[in-house]
Amino acid sequence: MGTNIEINVKAPIDTVIKTIAEYVNSEKNLSADAYQTAQYCLLDTIGCGIMALKFPECTKMLGPVVTGTIVPHGARVPGTSFVLDPIKAAWDIGCIIRWLDFNDTWLAAEWGHPSDNLGAIFALTDYQSRLRRANGHTPLVVKDILTAMIQAHEIQGVLAIKNSFNRVGLDHVLLVRIASAAVSAKLMGASQSEVEAVVAHAFIDGSALRTYRHTPNTMSRKSWAAGDASSRGLNLARIILKGEGSVQSALTAKTWGFQDVLFKGNPIVLDQQLASYVMEHVLFKISFPAEFHAQTAVEAAITLHAEVMSKLNEIDIIRIDTHESAIRIISKSGELNNPADRDHCLQYMVACGLLFGNLTAEHYENHFAAAHPLIDVLRSKMQVSENSQYTKDYLDPTKRSIANALQIFYKDGSSSKNIAVEYPIGHKLRRKEGIPVLLAKFKKAIESHYGAKQSKRILLACEDTKSLSTMPVDQFMDLFIL
Repeated sequence: MGTNIEINVKAPIDTVIKTIAEYVNSEKNLSADAYQTAQYCLLDTIGCGIMALKFPECTKMLGPVVTGTIVPHGARVPGTSFVLDPIKAAWDIGCIIRWLDFNDTWLAAEWGHPSDNLGAIFALTDYQSRLRRANGHTPLVVKDILTAMIQAHEIQGVLAIKNSFNRVGLDHVLLVRIASAAVSAKLMGASQSEVEAVVAHAFIDGSALRTYRHTPNTMSRKSWAAGDASSRGLNLARIILKGEGSVQSALTAKTWGFQDVLFKGNPIVLDQQLASYVMEHVLFKISFPAEFHAQTAVEAAITLHAEVMSKLNEIDIIRIDTHESAIRIISKSGELNNPADRDHCLQYMVACGLLFGNLTAEHYENHFAAAHPLIDVLRSKMQVSENSQYTKDYLDPTKRSIANALQIFYKDGSSSKNIAVEYPIGHKLRRKEGIPVLLAKFKKAIESHYGAKQSKRILLACEDTKSLSTMPVDQFMDLFIL
């Protein structure tokens, strides 16, 4: 009787994994534009985390695993007094960054929020800097953070261009874990082969399911999932640097590799050379804490706010023309059960824009929704349709638009103008218009959390971009400690 025997032959390292490792061990092709954008991204990400600290559902997640733990040279969590081990600090920082759905975004076949990787980057560089200083060595500087940010953005973003994890039910935080693992290993002094091992292990960890982002299970896990992924990436780098080996064909191994097990046999591809494209073109959420596919729809709704408020009882139909991804991800009817449900509902966000001329994180809270039944009245009048050109332009690498159009039809047969917005204010094509608003968003976040004296110190330090890039990381992080 015949027996199938596996021949144990060591495979070469997967090409995608090797390419990522080569990239993080080189700082070539990182543009001046990328470094400038990374500084804006740095401030915006901190501001997003600071704003999240107003919400008890977020702050209850923070702090040491064991109360009272003292960590020598521990990492700081901005806006708090916590001093934590870097693994838990990465979790906490990533949690506050993502909580309000207000940090940067990247949209392609996959989507995500590349600044989520600052959970690992902040925690690790802060810890390393404090340890270096204690041992008489020079600490890292903010430019080291910026370099790691550019590379993490690039890894996460380029992997997202052609690889749609959401279409097989996997969550995009997988890409946060991979990018955080790679840049953490680099910051820890890993060799080429060690970075390869870290990235391989990040892939074979699998991925969270998207269950917690979609009806009927949308919940607050989507607000801490990225912190968890960033923390796991950092921890994998720590494990590999202890001497753990690699998994050469983590992606391509027949039957047992990522592609066969989780990606329906499809290959994982890098669609372009890794450089600094993603940071240069990243999307900022400047005006609204809203899922990015709805940003332009909310802009359009606010444009119509004044007209609508005098004609609320006359509305017959509210038509939203959008792109396929928005329909698949955030178009919802029926009951919305919690803030996480509401900030991923296109119709809810549009209704808030129409009714209040604004959209804030407070608008998603249970008590607010209960107090404003008109939101659901307007939702019931909405018709959402795909505009095929919007879908095409969304996927076009020369455009990367995120278009929505909104028009109100009244019972007497009249209608509003059709308000179409192709590019949100956070898009690269609107940088000149957007950056002053982005900086105002950061200033407001700082002044709402800190006293006047500390706010002034933070804002003055962050205004001088040249000095900021050379500031030691531990001193930079101390600016934000309560």
